[in-house]
Amino acid sequence: MPDTDHKAVPAVLVTGPSGAGRTTAINVLEDLGFEAIDNLPLRLLPGLFDAAAVPRPMALGLDSRNRDFSPPALLDVIEMLAGRSEIELTVLYLDAQPDVLLQRYSETRRRHPLAPAESPAEGVRRELDLMVPIRDRADILLDTSAMNVHQLKAEIERWFAPEGRALALSVQSFSYKRGMPHGIDMVFDCRFLTNPYWQPDLRQLNGTDAAVQDYVRADTRFAPFFDRVLDLTRMLLPAYRDEGKSHLSIAFGCTGGQHRSVTLAESLAKALAEDGLQVSIRHRELQGQHRSERPG
Repeated sequence: MPDTDHKAVPAVLVTGPSGAGRTTAINVLEDLGFEAIDNLPLRLLPGLFDAAAVPRPMALGLDSRNRDFSPPALLDVIEMLAGRSEIELTVLYLDAQPDVLLQRYSETRRRHPLAPAESPAEGVRRELDLMVPIRDRADILLDTSAMNVHQLKAEIERWFAPEGRALALSVQSFSYKRGMPHGIDMVFDCRFLTNPYWQPDLRQLNGTDAAVQDYVRADTRFAPFFDRVLDLTRMLLPAYRDEGKSHLSIAFGCTGGQHRSVTLAESLAKALAEDGLQVSIRHRELQGQHRSERPG
């Protein structure tokens, strides 16, 4: 009997003329959880879609730069994939007006793949003519002529993540003596809090231990500071998500990176996880570069 519980794997084939935004679309789909592969030779494409080997959504970028590209060959592949029950295929065609494509090429000073020894205008004309059959077959046609990068990202998300884009969160602790970590969006200095290091019974512990957390939280300045950081984070998350940001990193620093910063990082990660968010934690100075994850 057929497996009626089998769920088709979403696959998005992203194509269109060079300069219409294909790379941006592929990157957005990758941020949404698709496995992204760009410029794969057409002859290798069917073998990717073994449902057992590819259990998550896929986004494939194809255009005239592909080594064995031709409209008839691509149409054959599309129809073959569309007929497979284990695949939910969507052909996404990104288009733009000729003058816009030409302007984008002029800005990047790149040679057009279909006119390497001629003017970009000639390449644009040839490619638009070549892609007509693929454009006619598209399931989703987006004209990016009047879109900037952020608007194109929002449009891709509207089609493929209508429930909203997930924003990955990481919370870190660190020691100022070793310098600030790289790639942090928001940094909070918590050296003003009472330091457990000076308590002999707490010195060998760290901020993941309840005794240290209780000591740090007993400082009357802890609660108002933490509440403001949490409120600020909650306020900014929707704004960062709307702006198209895919990852937000927050770090707390103290002198040794063992007690106060760890306590703050643990407390914020727990509060955000209780909000239903997926939060990863890294305590840089703890032995073994301790990492953990708070499930949403």
